[in-house]
Amino acid sequence: MPVISYFFGIYIRMYHDDHNPPHFHIEYQGHQALMAIEGGELIAGTLPNKAVKLVREWAKEHQQELLTDWQCAIELRPLQRIAGADND
Repeated sequence: MPVISYFFGIYIRMYHDDHNPPHFHIEYQGHQALMAIEGGELIAGTLPNKAVKLVREWAKEHQQELLTDWQCAIELRPLQRIAGADND
């Protein structure tokens, strides 16, 4: 599963040909979760509250890029890297 962003020890990944609703996968210090691209709610899994807040703010700022990557993933095309919250 491609890593599309990494910041503050948080990995953001997206699967190719994944199920709806549009979402991304988060890994942080042994925690794993799925977050909806639109709305920012956790669909599955758990994360520390601080990480949820940080990822939610990042996702809101990069929503269009996430949706573009989601469409690429559905079409089995390469995904683009998205700048992290630390501008990396």
